[in-house]
Amino acid sequence: MSLNTDNTSIRKKEHVKLCLTDKVAFKEKTNGFDRYDFIHSAITEVDIDKINFQTKLFGKKINYPFLISCMTGGTTEAENINRMLAEVAQEIRIPIGVGSQRQALENAYYHNSYKIIRRTAKDVPVLGNLGAAQIVNLNVKEIQKLIDMLEADAFVIHLNPLQELIQPEGEPKFTGLLKKIESITKKNSIPVIAKEVGAGIDKISAKKLLNAGVKGIDVAGAGGTSWAGVELLRKNISEDIFWDWGLPTSYCIRTVSELKKNYKFVLIGSGGINNSVDLAKAFALGADVVASARIILQILLNQGQEQVKLTIESWFSFLKHIMFLTNSRTISELQKNKIQKKELIF
Repeated sequence: MSLNTDNTSIRKKEHVKLCLTDKVAFKEKTNGFDRYDFIHSAITEVDIDKINFQTKLFGKKINYPFLISCMTGGTTEAENINRMLAEVAQEIRIPIGVGSQRQALENAYYHNSYKIIRRTAKDVPVLGNLGAAQIVNLNVKEIQKLIDMLEADAFVIHLNPLQELIQPEGEPKFTGLLKKIESITKKNSIPVIAKEVGAGIDKISAKKLLNAGVKGIDVAGAGGTSWAGVELLRKNISEDIFWDWGLPTSYCIRTVSELKKNYKFVLIGSGGINNSVDLAKAFALGADVVASARIILQILLNQGQEQVKLTIESWFSFLKHIMFLTNSRTISELQKNKIQKKELIF
């Protein structure tokens, strides 16, 4: 392995270690869901037993519109983590993403830490992943190789300017990114998803990305893991103005969902989705799919696979209760004026 490959692997191990703690959470800024309340319906006629979340995503049937978000890969430990997560995804039929495939570009040694996901989760959508800083320097054929290696159903381009800016090894060079994304969406064989990593995607940026051909927007807003905080901790810095930088997840979902009037795309709500209430409000504000990462990783490594499965299933059981109380037979109905900002109610 090259020195660069070793450094990347070490960095990824440090990321996972930090994300197993709550030290990397936003300090004051929240995901914004606390500002909303559901509108109670006293005359609900919903049959709770008939609520069904089964749907299709990127051509494959899933039981729940919940994505185990892109987390890790490129280390020995990552192979075991990805295998366990993939087993959960396959068992309860939900989509799963891999961590950045940058390491796969640098050295074939860690390819299995990514491939294990498709070998294990054979029947559900699997999402490939690479960062914007690497995208601008690659040609479409190289990206297709990453897709083929994973047999991916969709490919995530993660947008992380803040992380690259603060990371000691960062590459904050994004010139030409939008044109490169447009080239990728035209020539690649599968849908492309644009994803932030904790600072959020605003409506203007989302529109530009959709015009460039992306078929999915994962807002990954502020309020969950602060990747600025991750990188600051790696530099032994505990206080910095950029720790809480970003747009709250609720704001991103609500405003980006307005683009559905003119664009057809999958809106993924992520960024601090740590419990059933967050999940329900994310759907109500317009998300088609909800995703979590750090909380899933913590449950997996502290409590095991079965608890990950039970947690996700319990979140959707709770969602059924919310739908019953708001007279919503489907998630689409839940998104029709069933939630308001608290100041409009009280």
